[in-house]
Amino acid sequence: MARESIKARQRKREAMVARYAEKRAKLKAEGNYDALQLLPRNASPVRLRNRCKLTGRPRGYMRTFGICRNQFRQLASDGKIPGVTKSSW
Repeated sequence: MARESIKARQRKREAMVARYAEKRAKLKAEGNYDALQLLPRNASPVRLRNRCKLTGRPRGYMRTFGICRNQFRQLASDGKIPGVTKSSW
């Protein structure tokens, strides 16, 4: 499980990306890269990292579900993810 400070930093970056998204798109469309450089670094979506919504784990992230593989396996076994069943053949 990730530290709370890491998860808080990620949430802060997500909020900043959302806040500056429109301004960044406008400056990029105009080609005004000097003004784009003056925006905060954390306003860039490249600085975001896909993390598990439950634990904050950065690796083994499943994009379709928004959680890591460990949590996915646990929730799927418990039957808490609709439409997911354990395969057998």
